[in-house]
Amino acid sequence: MNILLTGGAGYIGSHVLLNIIENNHQVTVIDDLSTGHKNLIPKDIQLINCNINNKENLNNVLKSEKFDVLMHFAGFVKVEESVHNPNKYFLNNTDNAIKLFETCYENGLNKIIFSSTAAVYGKTINNKPISEEIILNPLNPYGQSKLNTENYLIKNKDRFHATILRYFNVAGADAKLRTGLISKEPTHLIKVLSEVAVGKREKILIFGNNYKTKDGTAIRDYIHVSDLAEIHLESAKNLLQSKKTNIFNCGYGRGYSVQEVVDEGNNITGNKIKFEYTKRRVGDAEQLISNVDKIKKHIEWEPKYNNLSLIISSAINWEKKIYEENL
Repeated sequence: MNILLTGGAGYIGSHVLLNIIENNHQVTVIDDLSTGHKNLIPKDIQLINCNINNKENLNNVLKSEKFDVLMHFAGFVKVEESVHNPNKYFLNNTDNAIKLFETCYENGLNKIIFSSTAAVYGKTINNKPISEEIILNPLNPYGQSKLNTENYLIKNKDRFHATILRYFNVAGADAKLRTGLISKEPTHLIKVLSEVAVGKREKILIFGNNYKTKDGTAIRDYIHVSDLAEIHLESAKNLLQSKKTNIFNCGYGRGYSVQEVVDEGNNITGNKIKFEYTKRRVGDAEQLISNVDKIKKHIEWEPKYNNLSLIISSAINWEKKIYEENL
């Protein structure tokens, strides 16, 4: 395959990029480096430094060679920021994405792997694992901005063949520590935990301990980023064969509470993870656990890193590396 990859200098995009390279596919990366990091992209990979709304640059790239599929990761992902600055999210995650898709279509590229989110679901009924068919009710502008883009692809499925991947909580880092999450103001629980583990911050704030869960803290389904990367490549193969628009959850189908994650972090580090309870955040759901029956029916994929201790350990090891390198 020849893949056009937006956001390849970001967290998930850079892991997918490594997976593409290791499987001997061709790839070109588009990233404006506003949140991505150039040093996460191997030196022999072509990087086009521009925003996805830059039609002139995109036209030049798309006319230069024939691509089989677009993998679109370039987007903003912070729930709390989206609540305070919703226009930023709708402009980039929806409007710019649509401009990108239209430019691709005009140049003969209509197969898309779209990076979406479980935030499109919102609150769940009876806290059961979430299937792709339930009613969608995003609790924040981030989730709504992604849902708007999903709806565009579904509405235009006669023009685009798209695989929409709804991520649950992505965590961990490449086993060889070639890439991982770099963020100046992280909101991901396991990222924050890793910063506490290496001494970059004093403690974790646990947002809410009065949910109707076993220990009062919110529950999430964590998926290792390298497993997620493999899903993208298998999804692309499936899309080229099926030529049908579809939606898949990306998770493990198992939930861990915030308290359980912190406790496991303390097991790994010898009780270095200090924490404090504080009030709930606006836009947070009580529980988000994926039902992954559908993706396993359509895609040849079995997780390799489905272990909470392994996920947290890989994240801490990456944090140690970038702390020492001052990234």
